[in-house]
Amino acid sequence: MKIGIVGNYGNDNNGDEAILVGILSQLKSTFSVKNEDITVFSNNTQQTSERYGVKSYPLYYKQGNLYKTFYKTYMTNQKYVSQFDLLVIGGGGILMDFYRREAHLYGTYALMAKNSKIPYIVYGCGAGPLDTISGRFMIRLMCKHAENISVRDPESKQLLKEIGVKKDVKVIGDPAFSLHKPKEVQAAKPVSIGVSAVPIYNANYWPSGDVDKYETYVKSMAINLDHTIENQNVIITFFATKYPQDVYVTKDIQKYMKHKEKVKIIDANLHPDRLLEMTASFDIVVGTRLHSLILATNSQTPIIALSYHQKVTNFMKLINASERCISLEEIQQNPNVIAKAVANMQKNWEEVMEETKDISERLYSEAMSGKQLMVKAVKDK
Repeated sequence: MKIGIVGNYGNDNNGDEAILVGILSQLKSTFSVKNEDITVFSNNTQQTSERYGVKSYPLYYKQGNLYKTFYKTYMTNQKYVSQFDLLVIGGGGILMDFYRREAHLYGTYALMAKNSKIPYIVYGCGAGPLDTISGRFMIRLMCKHAENISVRDPESKQLLKEIGVKKDVKVIGDPAFSLHKPKEVQAAKPVSIGVSAVPIYNANYWPSGDVDKYETYVKSMAINLDHTIENQNVIITFFATKYPQDVYVTKDIQKYMKHKEKVKIIDANLHPDRLLEMTASFDIVVGTRLHSLILATNSQTPIIALSYHQKVTNFMKLINASERCISLEEIQQNPNVIAKAVANMQKNWEEVMEETKDISERLYSEAMSGKQLMVKAVKDK
């Protein structure tokens, strides 16, 4: 059996790499396949092939414009897709047109599979934003011919229905939740806090860079974290899931902090297994990156979310923890909002730990249920 996987892999985003690790694990435990039976379309084929022992081909072939790029990609990669018994499109927040690429790129792979009569599934994805006519059209087309569709949160399901997807859409959670590894010992009280930060508004990273907005964001984070150190007597460790971009922004935040002696920055490209170990070593994770929150939940570490994107808000709704979801506007307006959230967790620490354990077990179970969709896609053919 030959299986292909397409998603945002090989891009030094270790949140997305955690998704890939989860999907690979599920495929190998569901079907009689080895690493060499699996092909991953990647932004960095050598890295992906060496890291996971799979075959790997370029995700796309850049040409003069987007449409030429997609045409070249289709003409080059269809011969690989035509050899598969199943194509998995997912997971991650790829059902979107925010960067004006994803919907069309992944839709191109759906067309490759459809025209080659290869079954494909849309698996554990996040949807949105979908603001362009062509983006919505490509996602509808992708979903129309998929054997089955699954997403990571109810809001993604709702959006797909709003844009006209007729097929049933299952909510299975993020495939990264299959990387379930609870910590062995919980702290008696929270002292060590891990923080992930996204370089939002940074012109070198964000689609619509804004120097003033970035400066405001960095300074408000610094002030909030200083107050958290002062009021709650904690130690802060910055870590990155997107390397090196996340490290750059944490260094910018640290520059504005008064209590630098209680701040550590881990300047390293942490692969998913190391990220699991890292999140397990903290008592609380304060995360902007969605997968810093997901991996912390896998290790049963309580979380506070800093929502820079709707997907973060949706995740906190999914686990019934919206009261621990802080918007960037709140961070800018209230220099104590993070300290207050930590204080509330400290006050109800045993209850928070028990809730986190229950959430972790539930999301693991839901993610593993996705294997049934893989089997059904092949059986139905």
